[in-house]
Amino acid sequence: MKFTKTITVNDRMQKNYTYILSENPGENFNPIFTPHFEPSQMLKLGIFEGKYCTDCINEFPQSWFSNAKISPVADPKFNYFGVKSRQSLSVWREKGWIYDPDPRGWFQWYCRYFIGRRLPDLDMIQINRWKNFSRHASQVLKNCNSGDLSCRPRQRQALLQWSYDPFI
Repeated sequence: MKFTKTITVNDRMQKNYTYILSENPGENFNPIFTPHFEPSQMLKLGIFEGKYCTDCINEFPQSWFSNAKISPVADPKFNYFGVKSRQSLSVWREKGWIYDPDPRGWFQWYCRYFIGRRLPDLDMIQINRWKNFSRHASQVLKNCNSGDLSCRPRQRQALLQWSYDPFI
């Protein structure tokens, strides 16, 4: 039997947005999409200066937030690498990196994809964006000694925020 569940979102960025979960959480990903971390792990490690999902906690599993590093205000100390490593949402909008129906960007898409939402056209756009981000891992490997986490901390933080292994 096919899994289905309807989610209705009411937060600061979306009102009465409804979507269907058609897959079990964490299952049936596109085979080319192999993120290193689950969203809960990313939140626990520290991403987006702690200021991500703070008004949409009810949309996602509560377990994701039990040990999450979140804050009412953005602060780089909440990032795993302790550095600022994000651009403002307005920059993302200007660059055309925000796609409906995920006004918060890639990580919001990933959270929704992880819990089981599938939107094939949008999924391919975001999966291709994720794949293209691998160039940052290549740059870290090329320019840093193995295990030197102080090398390129902003790039490592960005890798974490895109669910790549920043500890390479």
